[in-house]
Amino acid sequence: MTWLMQVLHVASTAELAWVIFGLSAQLMFTARFMVQWIASERAKSSVMPVAFWYFSLSGGVMLLAYALYRKDPVFILGQMLGVVIYSRNLWLIHASRRR
Repeated sequence: MTWLMQVLHVASTAELAWVIFGLSAQLMFTARFMVQWIASERAKSSVMPVAFWYFSLSGGVMLLAYALYRKDPVFILGQMLGVVIYSRNLWLIHASRRR
C-alpha cells in the first residue's frame, strides 16, 4: 500500500481513497467515449447512445465530488456545468420517450 501512496503522491489513506475515486470517475468518461465509438462504428454513422449520457452524468457527479473534496474552484465550476448538461439531455431523452 505504501508504494501505491508514493506513486500517487498521497500522504494518507483518505487521500488515497479520493484519488482512486477520482481515477474511477475518469474511467467513467473513458467508458462513455468507448460506448459512443462502438455504437457509431456499428451504425456506420455518428450515434449518441443513451448510455453515453449515463456515463457522462456518473463521471461528472463523481468528478464534482472529487473537485469539492480538493476545493478546486475551476474544476468545481467546470464539472457543475457538465452535470447540468448531462442531466438535461437525459431529461429530454426520457421526456421524448414518454410522448
